Formats: sequence, C-alpha cells, structure tokens
Amino acid sequence: MQDTIDRYLRHTKDRVSTKPVSEENLQHLKHEAANMMKKIEQLEASKRKLLGEGIGSCSIEELQQIEQQLEKSVKCIRARKTQVFKEQIEQLKQKEKALAAENKKLTEKWGSHEIEVWSNKNQESGKGDEESSPSSEVETELFIGLPCSSRK
Repeated sequence: MQDTIDRYLRHTKDRVSTKPVSEENLQHLKHEAANMMKKIEQLEASKRKLLGEGIGSCSIEELQQIEQQLEKSVKCIRARKTQVFKEQIEQLKQKEKALAAENKKLTEKWGSHEIEVWSNKNQESGKGDEESSPSSEVETELFIGLPCSSRK
C-alpha cells in the first residue's frame, strides 16, 4: 500500500511540479492510506474466518454470525444452481423438440424417397406396377393329374 502511495505522490509531483504538496494534503493521504490498510486487513481476516481458518479465538457469537452468513451464502448458491439447472432443462427441451421435428421431417422424406426409388427400379427393369406388386399373378408349370409317366 505504501508503494502505491509513493507512486501516486511521484506521479502527482511529475504532473504538478510547480505546486508543492502541502503538509496538510500529505497527512490526509497518509491517513487515508492507513484506513485502507486497516480495511484490507479486516477483509482478509473475515475471508480467513469464512474459510474456517483462525476461528480458534472466535467467541460463540462470532461463530454464530459466521455460520449464519455461510448459510445465507449457501442458500444463494443453491438458488443460482437451481436456476441454471432450470435454464439447461428448458434448453434441452427446446433441443429435443427441434430434433423430434427434424426426425419427423427426415422420416417423411425417407418414406417418400423409398417409394420413389422402388417405383423407379420397377420402371427401369421393364416391369409394370402390376407385376411387381405382391398381389400380381405368377405363371407356373403346375399340372393337375397323374404324374408325367402316365401322360404318355
């Protein structure tokens, strides 16, 4: 912190070299720097206590305050976590709907494409639709009667 103050003073001296730094202003800056140092130390001590370090010297009241503060923090964290999960669920639902629609579209396209390919194959081979359909008649060499030797 002292280095920061020294740099500030050097910087202000360079900018305003004609104005001498008044003793009163210097004392004010030193007092402000000391207050900032105290605040930093307090914040660091508070941080250590929240992390569970250096709580051996804490009274019951201080420990209860720390516990309450941590419980509030955990509630905020859990609320945020729940919100993030809900947002992710919504995004996944939207993605699911989009994929289902794409699947339906592709199924319809594939189904119509399959029918076109089947029709094209039959037309290219010279067979009509009647011959290639499952209900078309098939010519066989089946004779009803006695076996071939008796036909002579």
